Amino acid sequence: LQKSLKETFGADKYSRARKEVLTYMFSRPMQMALYFCTGVLDDETLFRHYALNVPFYTHFTSPIRRYADIVVHRLLSASLGVSSPIKMEKEDIQRQAEHCNDRKMASKRVQELSTDLFFSIFVRVR
Repeated sequence: LQKSLKETFGADKYSRARKEVLTYMFSRPMQMALYFCTGVLDDETLFRHYALNVPFYTHFTSPIRRYADIVVHRLLSASLGVSSPIKMEKEDIQRQAEHCNDRKMASKRVQELSTDLFFSIFVRVR
């Protein structure tokens, strides 16, 4: 896929724009990662990371960025015995995860709409 895309980009003045548009279009359909509390899911195959081919997977970034990352850091720290357990029921953690997923989806949708608007204006001007 990468090789055929590279050939499609070309080497003219629009190649960089073509690369960005095509890369975006090919990555857009990929399934977005979702936060969930493992204690509420019975199917452990849902914990798997398909691309990395690992049975259990968690992801987080710096805890200064997002609330979900703070929760993951705290849960991981507690599970490793570094800090005291979190005083939240698994259903409460799941509600927090669903809220974070909702906000992330809304943010992604606004980003997509903004991209569509910019592209429409670009096409109209050109």
